[in-house]
Amino acid sequence: MPLLTTPALARGALARHPQPTIDAGDLRLRPWQPTDHPAVVAAYADPAVQRWHCRTLTDDEAHAWIAAWPGRWQQETGAGWAVTDDSGVLGQISLRAIDLDDAQGEVSYWVLPAARGRGVAARALSALTTFSFDRLGLHRIWLRHSTANPASCRVAELAGLPAEGTNRGGARHADGWHDMHLHARLRTDT
Repeated sequence: MPLLTTPALARGALARHPQPTIDAGDLRLRPWQPTDHPAVVAAYADPAVQRWHCRTLTDDEAHAWIAAWPGRWQQETGAGWAVTDDSGVLGQISLRAIDLDDAQGEVSYWVLPAARGRGVAARALSALTTFSFDRLGLHRIWLRHSTANPASCRVAELAGLPAEGTNRGGARHADGWHDMHLHARLRTDT
């Protein structure tokens, strides 16, 4: 179906460049590597990650998950980064859904248990948001989290993504339907 508007970002905006590493002070957001497999398996075996991301991964699925990210960058549908410091992988952050027509992306993140409580997710989200606006040219970054997950709410607010509202019964988790908070930031927000 043809659009009545010109896409906000032209095709090739991402794919014409390799996926970069993003500097976030003492953190680095870098593209996933096959050697990160143990961290991905450990994360999706963690009950807290499973609770909010509603999945677990076998070894083969973790390898496939890592291997899929470069193709998503090339197809301009998503981008995932390992959040790292000198000790190794601390977590992940991704633009899990990129929409070039509307110049927006949906974010997801998790942090491994040993790195929690250090502001890792908020700093990574802030760096990814800045990169998405300044380098990718996105207009809007948004995320949803269960209203039963106050830690994720704090991450979004600390990174400058205020709450916009609640999607009632917006996602199904292992324990049933959850209302979901919606947070977003526009490129024009101060």
